[in-house]
Amino acid sequence: MRDVVCSGVPFEMTVQDLPIPTILSETGAVVRITTSALCGPDPHVYREFSGGNPPWNMDHEALGYIAELESAVSSLSVGDYVIILGTLSGGHFQWTPQVGNYYSNGTPALPDAEYARVPFADAILVPVPLTSNTTNSTIKQDYLTFKPSDTVAVFGAGPVGLLAAYSAILCGASNVYSIDHVEARLERAASVGAILVNFVASDPVAQILAYEPEGVMRSIDAVGMEALNSDLEIEEDIIIQQMIAGTAPYSGIGVVGVHLAQPNFVGAPNEAEISPNITFPMTKPYAASLVDMIASGKAHPNFISTAVIGIEDAPEYYRRYDRLEEIKMFIQFPWAR
Repeated sequence: MRDVVCSGVPFEMTVQDLPIPTILSETGAVVRITTSALCGPDPHVYREFSGGNPPWNMDHEALGYIAELESAVSSLSVGDYVIILGTLSGGHFQWTPQVGNYYSNGTPALPDAEYARVPFADAILVPVPLTSNTTNSTIKQDYLTFKPSDTVAVFGAGPVGLLAAYSAILCGASNVYSIDHVEARLERAASVGAILVNFVASDPVAQILAYEPEGVMRSIDAVGMEALNSDLEIEEDIIIQQMIAGTAPYSGIGVVGVHLAQPNFVGAPNEAEISPNITFPMTKPYAASLVDMIASGKAHPNFISTAVIGIEDAPEYYRRYDRLEEIKMFIQFPWAR
């Protein structure tokens, strides 16, 4: 099969031939991928601020059909169309690369490939309906104790930030502020009703407080360790500081951007240039509600898409992503339907 591989050299991706994975445990499955995606945190790996020992096989977001399934998997069947979650739940927490395919040398291969091995299928795979229905679901906002009519500031308007802002709007937030400096991203945020804050133009906290004198009720860091200041230089804690300054007392802040502390890997030679200090887990229970919202037509998250490509185009689109020329790219395989 073909797979996107990071070689351990900054700004270099290749597409290589690797063996098709097989199941290694009774809780496992193999999924034939129809559509994969370059993930929001991928630039951290592309620029070698994080990653594993090379060769490092890329990504962890995908849709596909279950090709093989073992006996201990109770909630799924061969042929089911599923989402492969990029994070784990259900008591099987591991760092994201562990959801991938394992070869004899232990190298994890994530789903920027034609197949993916999933070790805990019940915990990681979410069924997707192939036809729409009329269910009108909502998501309980347990995180940050969100309430409809809350005001929300989302720092970062990449794929994660855009969907965070969109989710807040869908759940009834009264004002949602999208903070970024890339005009194309801010335009996407405006298209779903966010209030735009360009942090290069002036202090983003001052811009937010001009609208919300007491501060917003909820703030979200959707950038992570490569956060930029107004001079577009990395200042890894600046968003944390801005969230605290711009959020009302007794309100909530959350971090979904990657702040990944890790040892000095050969595959991450630039890691020591950033002082990472935050981790933030995500879990499975909300995936089914999100799928339901999309299937019912209430949510349309495809507004973040800027390109659908073949796997051989992945190295060029990593370059485009790094240059902020794309927002969200999907790798589609010929057998997708």
